Amino acid sequence: MFSARTLQVAALSSVALVMSVPAHANLVITPTFDSSITDDPNAAAIISVIDSAIGYYQSTFADSINVAILFQSSNSGLGGNFAPIYKIQYETFINALIADALTPDDGTALGFLPAGADNPVNGTSFINVKTANLRAIGINCCATAGGFDGFITLNTHVTDVGSFDTTGEYSLLATTQHEIDEVLGLGSSLPGGGFFNDPAPEDLFRYTSLGARTFTTLGDDAYFSIDGTNDVARFNQVADFTDYGDWWWNGPHTPRVQDARATPGSHPTLNRTGPEMRALDVLGYDLIPAPEPGTVVLLVAGLGILGISRRRIHPTPRR
Repeated sequence: MFSARTLQVAALSSVALVMSVPAHANLVITPTFDSSITDDPNAAAIISVIDSAIGYYQSTFADSINVAILFQSSNSGLGGNFAPIYKIQYETFINALIADALTPDDGTALGFLPAGADNPVNGTSFINVKTANLRAIGINCCATAGGFDGFITLNTHVTDVGSFDTTGEYSLLATTQHEIDEVLGLGSSLPGGGFFNDPAPEDLFRYTSLGARTFTTLGDDAYFSIDGTNDVARFNQVADFTDYGDWWWNGPHTPRVQDARATPGSHPTLNRTGPEMRALDVLGYDLIPAPEPGTVVLLVAGLGILGISRRRIHPTPRR
């Protein structure tokens, strides 16, 4: 396991890294499994769920990059991740995002993101971006941490598919996808301070219900919105070690993968029109177009049958 200090050194170094992947390949996520998983008596089942989680992204995004993730088991919390972050000029980021735009949401989002030197969140000239997100928009500037874009820990002692002694309250699939989302790029620089005084890409889409940009932990009026008018999901604003880049979880709601706290017994799933995939889309990942209904019918007929980010998701109650 890499310490936070090791990750910080990796995040602040500046070595060019170009991944080699097959031409026209979809997004590839390459997992490495720590012995805390491979030595588990139920390792095969745990790895199968992680592979299933990975498969969703590989069939959903067309970015020709390889994202390397180390998976580990833990016995605390529910899930967590570490990912190296680089501070780059906002102008470099927005120009790459413009060049990468492919989807309708991309076009809408760019209509509300100014080109130029200063970010629209707090007016600085920098933005904090994770290595996988940088490569997704064609910026091959920055070294990973020991060859990994992220390190994910999963508490397999409380997940529905898990270690032999698991209590089974929480979805391993949803927990794994929550953490992969954040390695790929989701997350906020809030509560800020030092390196994190500059926004993260997801903070570009943080608005109040009145359509004003917001970059504060005060109050609870913060929403993920692509255009500042239509609210896609409410952001978490609770300062209790949950993440400000996650969705609000408190009160009656349908559980979602990116909720700041998981709901026991729930099994939220990702879908291409949900807030998680729409957020990754406008951050620079390229959604594979959904097949036209007529195309699906033809296929059936023809074939007879396709810095440092350290974040955690916490169960309820918190451990």
